[in-house]
Amino acid sequence: MKPSQLAAICVLAALFVAAAGSVAARADSHSRQFRDAPDARPSLVFPLGTDDLGRDRLSRLLFATGVSLVLAPAAALLATLLAALAGGLAGYFGGWWDKFLVRSIDLMLSLPWLFLLLAARALLPLNAPPLASLAMTYGLLAALGWAGPARVIRAGTRRLRESDFALQASAEGCGALRILWRQVIPNLKPLLLAQLWTTIPVFILAEANLGLLGLSASEPFPTWGNLLRELQNPFSIRPEAFASLAMVMICVACFKLATPRQELHT
Repeated sequence: MKPSQLAAICVLAALFVAAAGSVAARADSHSRQFRDAPDARPSLVFPLGTDDLGRDRLSRLLFATGVSLVLAPAAALLATLLAALAGGLAGYFGGWWDKFLVRSIDLMLSLPWLFLLLAARALLPLNAPPLASLAMTYGLLAALGWAGPARVIRAGTRRLRESDFALQASAEGCGALRILWRQVIPNLKPLLLAQLWTTIPVFILAEANLGLLGLSASEPFPTWGNLLRELQNPFSIRPEAFASLAMVMICVACFKLATPRQELHT
């Protein structure tokens, strides 16, 4: 593992521990209002100050960080599993399933992905509880985000299908499903892991865009998206409001640095 990858993973782990510790210390820290200190400046008590409702900015930022660091990888894992199922079967067996998948991938990738996501999310209930709204948002991301990884996995599966060890296993009488499960899939692990790490920052930014437009979790539940909404009014921006933007940039950069190289062993 490269030093940059190790450093990125350590930063992400530290942010997750900080977020989990903040929630464990006080579960309602993100929504608690300090009515005697609305719109307070940064201090020892409130390192990032408070918002106009008297809520601690740092607690809300850490809570939103924990939400993204849990749900974005979960949605990316689901999307990668869907891509592995579709791309693996299409790449190994070919035929009509391969043609159908290729056409589906081309259709998904030709559509304006962000606008499709906005339209699909707008059709879902907007008055759902915050956790349900987040689950729907990330589930929608997984359902729409499998096409790109599926194309890469399909190409990797086709390459492994024609490798020497797969041909030797077929010559010795192994069935197609056995070869796929015992020979091809284990050698796809580096590719699957790379696709997983690549998809996570994409989902983080997608949820931030939805939250910025008011299509993610509702108040008082904090996400990076609705925290970034403070930056929409250029006349009332305070320096501490940029902390959420900095956190998004740091996490996305760390996931990019931590992404392993895509290597297939043939």
